[in-house]
Amino acid sequence: MAGRNGRTVRDLRRANRTAVLQRLYFDGPLSRFELGPATGLSSGSVSNVVADLVADGLVEEAGSVDSDGGRPRTLLRVAPGSGHMIGVDVGETRVRIELFDLTLTELARAERPLAQQRYEVEVIAGHIRDGIAEVLDTAGLAPERLLGAGIGVPGIVEHTADRGAVVHGQTIGWDAVPLEALLRAGSGLPDTVPYLIDNGAKTLGQAEMWFGAGRGARNAVVVLFGSGVGACLVTPEVEHGRAVEWGHLTVRVRGRRCRCGALGCLEAYAGAESLLARWREAGGTPPEGTDEETALTAMLAAAYPSDDGRPDPVALAVLEETAEYLGAGLSDLINLFQPERILIGGWAGLQLGTRFLPAVRRHAMSYALRHPAEKVTVELGRLGPDAVTVGAAILPLADFFARGGRRPEPAPEYPLPAWRRSLRERAPR
Repeated sequence: MAGRNGRTVRDLRRANRTAVLQRLYFDGPLSRFELGPATGLSSGSVSNVVADLVADGLVEEAGSVDSDGGRPRTLLRVAPGSGHMIGVDVGETRVRIELFDLTLTELARAERPLAQQRYEVEVIAGHIRDGIAEVLDTAGLAPERLLGAGIGVPGIVEHTADRGAVVHGQTIGWDAVPLEALLRAGSGLPDTVPYLIDNGAKTLGQAEMWFGAGRGARNAVVVLFGSGVGACLVTPEVEHGRAVEWGHLTVRVRGRRCRCGALGCLEAYAGAESLLARWREAGGTPPEGTDEETALTAMLAAAYPSDDGRPDPVALAVLEETAEYLGAGLSDLINLFQPERILIGGWAGLQLGTRFLPAVRRHAMSYALRHPAEKVTVELGRLGPDAVTVGAAILPLADFFARGGRRPEPAPEYPLPAWRRSLRERAPR
């Protein structure tokens, strides 16, 4: 039965379950008494919802606290083992797959290094499928118990009705790749376990906003600085974030050719791949036969020697120029979106962070308009190199919460008659 605003009784029950689950997840353990003002629900509604969630195994007791003159109040928390998610980071040097429980405690992980032909679609899809099978086997978990597999990828992700998530990754040679359909075709996961695919910068932003340096901010930009660069914009209107192709802003007309094919992109100067290439072109000597992470470590050691040795002037000059390009790029974000915080993550951002951040911050403030620049802080993300996989795992977790803590139901094989749909909406859930 639908009310005047079109919401059914089932919708209201689902919203109440979502409200209680989210408050316990982010602020728990809490008592039933505390859940009322935290969710805006009446004490009767809280009791009913909690009873449902306990019966479903999603919520459990977590001790008690004294009350003012009455009986001790029982504390409640989300049960960690009541759901499991997989997070996948399709990165520049490896594919990382991690299995988490409902509280995002890591239970198992697998990594697949990427060779020179690193972005061949079938290779990546195979790494993801094999990695999922490996972490499930390691943890002894049946695939049916998963809430979903979240996957962060480079590029623009288009969600289509007929082919699922389609990836447009121009910098990695992916042209409208139906990644979701490819994974599902050879998957060992049941159809009720969804693949949820999104841009890697967006999953990084999701993680930092939920659990990292972005908590409490209403407007933030989270930057992913790896082989290339990208960003995620989070505002009250786009609370789950929107990926922006920041790395492909033009910073120099007729400049260096970017791996996307255009000239003068920020990524052609500020991404780790181009940074190392510029060091080599200027006469530097990156170690041969190593991956980008190892080469960048060597560059930092050359520019900032830990002993009393002389810094490599070539490496130092390239890094200082890169800091200015990054700062100028951040100033565009400040002027366009006026965020409260800018957070820098990604493996290269974290490697360069402590040495790099003061210069990047100084250049960003000098290039940005004064008023928005005075209101923004620029800092490193707090979740480390696993932030993209954590954020990817949040995709099925957020979907689970939106369903009121219920798993996706198999689609009916034929349309239900109107009388059955009505009964289903009115049935207690």
